[in-house]
Order: sequence, then C-alpha cells, then structure tokens
Amino acid sequence: MFLTISTTGTPERPATDLGFLLHKHPDRAQAFSTSYGRAHVLYPEADPQRCTAALLLEVDPVALVRRGRGKNRGGAPDAALAQYVNDRPYAASSLLAVALSAVFSSALRGVCAARPERAAEPLPLRVEVPALPARGGPGLVRRLFEPLGWTVTAEPVPLDTEFPEWGDSRYVRLVLDSAELTLSAALRHLYVLLPVLDDAKHYWVAPDEVDKLLRAGEGWLPGHPEQKLITSRYLSRRWSLTRQANERLELVRLAETDDSEVEEIDNAVGEDTETEERPTPLAVLRREAILTALTESGAARVLDLGCGQGQLVQELLRDVRFTEVVGMDVSVRALAIAARRLKLDRLGERQAARVRLLQGSLAYTDDRLKGYDAAVLSEVVEHLDLPRLPALEYAVFGHARPRTVVMTTPNVEYNVRWESLPAGHVRHGDHRFEWTRAEFRAWAGAVAERHGYDVEFRPVGPDDPEVGPPTQLALFVARTVKEAKAA
Repeated sequence: MFLTISTTGTPERPATDLGFLLHKHPDRAQAFSTSYGRAHVLYPEADPQRCTAALLLEVDPVALVRRGRGKNRGGAPDAALAQYVNDRPYAASSLLAVALSAVFSSALRGVCAARPERAAEPLPLRVEVPALPARGGPGLVRRLFEPLGWTVTAEPVPLDTEFPEWGDSRYVRLVLDSAELTLSAALRHLYVLLPVLDDAKHYWVAPDEVDKLLRAGEGWLPGHPEQKLITSRYLSRRWSLTRQANERLELVRLAETDDSEVEEIDNAVGEDTETEERPTPLAVLRREAILTALTESGAARVLDLGCGQGQLVQELLRDVRFTEVVGMDVSVRALAIAARRLKLDRLGERQAARVRLLQGSLAYTDDRLKGYDAAVLSEVVEHLDLPRLPALEYAVFGHARPRTVVMTTPNVEYNVRWESLPAGHVRHGDHRFEWTRAEFRAWAGAVAERHGYDVEFRPVGPDDPEVGPPTQLALFVARTVKEAKAA
C-alpha cells in the first residue's frame, strides 16, 4: 500500500523543509520493521520548489494471519484462502494508519526541533492514495474530508477496465489538496479517517483506542458533522467505547462553546452529590459467582466449556491461582473473537503458556479434556436440544470427569420480572429450553447420582422470594475428592 505527501516552496521557505518536519532525510531511502511487514520512506522528488515524501508499506500476509490467530498460542484455526489472498497488501487501511503513526510519530504530534516555526504554520499540501477502500463511496469520502479544509478528488476505481459494464469497485483513487493545514493536522486526519473509510481494523479494539481517537481528533473531531459515524467506525462499533468517546467529545464541544476548560464542565456535579448507582450486570454477577466457586474448590487447571468470546477465560487469567485455563467452543468465529479479546499475539511467554483455545463439541467425548481440576459450563446447556443432553452429560461427567463442575443456566421462573421480555418467550433466540428451579435441581441431582458427584445449588443475582434468582448455579464435587479431604 502506498501514500504520498507533497508540498511546494520558495527560496525563502524551501519545499525540502518537509524532510525536517517528517524527521526523514530526503537524500536517503529508509526502512522500518513493523509487526505486519516493512515500511519504506523515500522521496521521488526533492528540490526547493517541490518535495514529495512517499510511504510504502509492504504487508506480509503470513505474518498478518499468524499474529491475528496468536502464533499457535490457541488462536482459532481458519484455513480460508481469503486470509492470505486479500486487499491488505495493496489498499490503504488501518495497517497504513498504524504505519503513519509509527514512522511519522513526531510529525503527527507537531514536534520539530529543527524547524519549529514551520511545524506550526499551514503548508500547501497534496496527499495521494492510489487505492483506498471507501465503504460509502466517493460521497462519504467528501463528507469526511471537505469539512476539514481539503479539496477532495475521489475517483472510483473500476472493477475491471476491460469490462466497464461490471461497474466500479469499492475503492477510490484519493487526492487531497489544502493550503490551510499544518502537516500534523493532515497526518491526524489520515490516521483516523483511513480505517474509518475501510470500516475495519486489523487488531483488537481495546479501551485505550478511545484515548487515541481523542488525541488524533483534537481540534477537529468534536465539531465534525460526521462525528458519530467516525467514532463508531473507528472503534469498530463497540457501543460501550463509542458511547464513552461521544460523551467525552460532547464535553469538549461544550467547553469550547462556553470558553472554559473541560474539567470545569465535567465537575458540575460535586463529589458529595448523591447519585443513583447502576445495578451490576447479571453477566458480571455470574462470573463473580463462578470465580468464587472455583476458588473455594482450590482448582488450578480449569476448563471453560462453551467459552464463547472468552470473557470468563479473560477473568480467570487475571488470577494467578489458575495456572492453566482452556477455553473450548464449537464456533470458530467465537474463538477468533476470544483470541483477539485475550490479545494472544501480544502475551508474554509465561502468560501464553497458561492459556489455550480449542475447537470442539460437548456432544462428543474428547480426551483433551481429561485430567483437569474443574470445568465450567456457563449458560451452555440451554443451547442444546434436550435429546442431546445425555451426550453432554457423559462427555463431561463420565469421560472428562473433572473434580469440580460449575454449571449456570437461566431460571425461567424469573422471566416474569423482565419487563421487556414477552410472556412465554425465552431470553435468547437460540435457547432450546429454560428450566424452573425444580427442573434444574431434578436433572442436576440425577446427573450427580449417576456419576458419583455431590451437588449444591446457589442463587446468582437478586434472590426474589417468589420466583427465585435470575440465574441458578449448580456446584458439582466428585465424591472421591470429599472422601479424600475427610480422610
């Protein structure tokens, strides 16, 4: 992928000052290693009248796939050819935005010790990107860049010049011209808007992405007419991060309108003012109950069966008492999301040795699950058809036989307390059934008796005197373990 930045100059203010501003000498071609390939900076032209700096990013598709799935540290396997044959090496995306930040970090911040006065003044700039993914078309490209002072040329790239009837691709050739912007502002626009137009990021979007967005968007994002779209796409539509970013941007806008500091606006409510506390989400209460049960059992090696997107695995890894954590799920997509959540590609060697992600089904016996201290089935059984439960029962309690099993499932009696849930409906469209407390206790008790476990039941969430808790937990302990402790 390729991008050029050009400027013009005069004898008094030569265009070659661009080399000082970018901290890259025009007489040399320089190369920089990145996590996904190699970045090159070179100058196709450099004289006092006109200077052009080019950033060429060579993407290694194999490295991109390996880092994406955790370098064999448990990332979900996916043999799709599209992992290796795609537009990532050719089209500007979040990969190029990250390279801009890494290679031109000082210029991005507006720092230039050699030419500080040039760093602070507008330059005649021209930016060219030969292939830019534009989900939204040339119209969206203009709506994003024109309010920032750019003159925009966004030419659609045809799917095939030999077959014009096929129409245009989703790519455009982008040319931006402006004489009103500093180099720092121009780079910050590109850093944010390239991944926004691609509408994708090649890495897991963590909470610190909000700070990155606000730093790069300082001075232009709070008042941008497409602020909400930019924020949502930049943060990969993670609603909690998007809401946080929009709230902070609104504070900035209000402060600018009121000619005051953000801190003054944000401190409108005093520390001693009573505010209503939000209830803890049920998912959090459920994980807390599971962690309590596992800690009481003394388990060190834990299976999370039906781990989904890895939320519980993440919590278990934060506690050093759990020396080995294995997450298993039948969904390859869920495992891929879990791998990104856990940042498997960035874990140190010691931490990486503690975690694995496996693809597998609880409808079949699996020797990989044998020998563990504990297994968790959190909100799993209700996703199986009732005739499949005996297979799960034997796979977990008969074949794998962990010393402790922690199982949670919805309590259908509590559903009448959910005002938004229509009568007679289950909580999730994929739930095959939901048990009453009596039904769950009868099933769990029979399982425990057949396989030599004792079982204890605990409420999760507020225990309503009429309908019980929203979630019910069963804690199975193998009788051999209890007998050994008694002895």
